[in-house]
Amino acid sequence: MTKPATMPFLRLLWACALAALLAGQALAQPLKDVPALEARVTDQAGMLTADERLRLESVLADYEARTGSQIAVLIVRSTEPEAIEQYSIRVTDAWKLGRKGVDDGVLLLVAPDNPSSLRRLRIEAGRGVQGVLTDAQSKRILQDTIAPHFRQKDWYGGLVAGVGAIATLLNQEKFPAPQAKAQAESDEVTGPGIIVAIFLLVMGVLVVRSAFRGGGNRLARPGANNGWDSGAAGFVLGSILSNMESGRHRGGGFSSGGGGFSGGGFSGGGGSFDGGGASGDW
Repeated sequence: MTKPATMPFLRLLWACALAALLAGQALAQPLKDVPALEARVTDQAGMLTADERLRLESVLADYEARTGSQIAVLIVRSTEPEAIEQYSIRVTDAWKLGRKGVDDGVLLLVAPDNPSSLRRLRIEAGRGVQGVLTDAQSKRILQDTIAPHFRQKDWYGGLVAGVGAIATLLNQEKFPAPQAKAQAESDEVTGPGIIVAIFLLVMGVLVVRSAFRGGGNRLARPGANNGWDSGAAGFVLGSILSNMESGRHRGGGFSSGGGGFSGGGFSGGGGSFDGGGASGDW
């Protein structure tokens, strides 16, 4: 017969054995696959409409064409059994966003079905952008810019504001210009075309700033102005307007020194990551 004094010890032993069993089962659960890199915006959870995805894709393609830096958005349903940080590292190791040697790639990762303990938002910053896109700034973008939109189920608005805030910070860094394009593309940005594009860009920023003063623009952060939304919206609208002008000549295709976007193809440029960034939730 077991002595009463030994019962607490046996219960503790049983609890430890059960915890070890559960941990072993978790480890045995297969890891989620990293999707192939085929576009700047990959939505496996259906959070965006087809039109929203294409518009955001176009904006990010235009940004890369003008700056050389690569920003990608990945939405997966869950990263279980991994925390979002571990999965994000596997993605950036495979995708290699940013230019080799410049390392100016950024990944914005969303996993809406993750439990809170594994986090549902992540910004992974390439080595070369961490001087301006610090861990603290990444956390602020997640908490103060994206999360308020997501809490209202405004997925597209949150992603637009988030990538706009990221781009606003990256623009503070003096990265190398994109590699020279083919002569045919160079001809497209000369003469009257560039004048029209600049005019549309300036007018777009002025319109967005005016709208923010009135508090009615859907790109603004709900409830407050965190100081980034105006720049983010200007970035997005300016990119869309300039893309509308240049797209007439390019047929929707973009290219840069880091990767390529032409008829749907896209690849990383060999950039490296070392775990810099931040995670969050909403």
